[in-house]
Amino acid sequence: MAGQEEEGPAVKGSKKSSVPVIDPYLPGVGNFGYRASRYELELDYKVPINRLDGSVLITAVTLATLRTFSLDLCAPLRVTRVLVNGKPAKDFRARDNKVHITLAAPLPPGAAMTVAVRYTGAPRPRRTLWGEVGFEELTEGALVAGQPNGASTWFPCDDQPGAKASYRIQVSAESPYRVVSNGALVSTRARSGRTTWTYELAEPTSTYLVTLQIGMYDLVRLAKAPVPISAVLPARLRRNLAVDFSKQPQMMTLFSELFGPYPVSSGYTVVIHDESLEIPLEAQGVSIFGANHCDGTRDSERLVAHELAHQWFGNSVTARHWRDIWLHEGFACYAEWLWSEHAGGMTAAQMAQRYHRRLLEAPADILLADPGPRDMFDDRVYKRGALTLHALRVFLGDETFFALLRDWTTRYRHSTVVTDDFLGLAAKYAPSSLNGLWDAWLFSLPVPDLG
Repeated sequence: MAGQEEEGPAVKGSKKSSVPVIDPYLPGVGNFGYRASRYELELDYKVPINRLDGSVLITAVTLATLRTFSLDLCAPLRVTRVLVNGKPAKDFRARDNKVHITLAAPLPPGAAMTVAVRYTGAPRPRRTLWGEVGFEELTEGALVAGQPNGASTWFPCDDQPGAKASYRIQVSAESPYRVVSNGALVSTRARSGRTTWTYELAEPTSTYLVTLQIGMYDLVRLAKAPVPISAVLPARLRRNLAVDFSKQPQMMTLFSELFGPYPVSSGYTVVIHDESLEIPLEAQGVSIFGANHCDGTRDSERLVAHELAHQWFGNSVTARHWRDIWLHEGFACYAEWLWSEHAGGMTAAQMAQRYHRRLLEAPADILLADPGPRDMFDDRVYKRGALTLHALRVFLGDETFFALLRDWTTRYRHSTVVTDDFLGLAAKYAPSSLNGLWDAWLFSLPVPDLG
């Protein structure tokens, strides 16, 4: 397979630019011709030597006559066997961080398809415009930071946010380590110094939101109801946990009232690593923090709220294309402001005034509805997205605004969306046209008046 390289949009006139793409922000990612509905992973990971031996069974349906197809899988992972519907593939080859598979006989549109892949190697992150993403070896364990295209660093998949599936994830590692993944932990089995952990994730989930966290961790139960909340962290950080993450049950109660029922049946888990992380990371039913976010100061409380809010906005209701990332980050950022308002800090209106002033002082060169791949994680996308929602809240009034949000999370629960879906739904709640608001905040570069 090809080595790692910085990934970005295709250059006009290059060979890659002539290849059809699913998402222009990640032109080399995602695959055509089928839709996966389930992944069943069996992984054996040796922590001391960073060795992964894996197999995945993918259940899918063909969308067209299929003679060849591909899966995303990054070097240095190497495929050793491929079966399609129980029979060996005619051929499979690794190229450009993909496995290209040729069938022994074509499949018609609408055909059921199972793809069984065995693979092995020493996983590592892939280098991208946004830094290294994916599977990362730690001093004691490993973590997966999947956003936006890191799933393919540890299992073969269709690594695009618009393709959701359910998962069974079975991981074997040395017994001193705790393995955390998504969904309900349905079994653990210890044998010969190794423990096998099996998780079942029923909710349809994008590949980048599937995670694997391995470390020397304690398990702490933080709340039983209305949603089970747990923390997994090094023993040395347990004292700080009671300070930095103590408000999570109250956040869960508030967000469930404002946004609708918590969308993951297995509960919510925060993983706190023994090492520092620049930013926290979201996954389905899980959020990942660094030791620097659990330092006993409560300075990261807004980030705790932000990551919890992603369970509704981003993880359950997921942007089909990365250009619409404001539907994730703008909403999660606004949830920070709502928590501050509820907890007796600055009100959302005061936060809006603060960040409006800061946006006015920054370059106005990002279009919120299509920021471009290099800027899609820019803080201005987060803050302008939150300001857009605040402007909408002021226009609609609180009762109507939060009714809209609850309808949004219910109507598109565990689905994928585009910006027009939100605009269309909001129009049903508005007493008059919202076109001026959207034109000013989403589709124009200058920062509009806050009003």
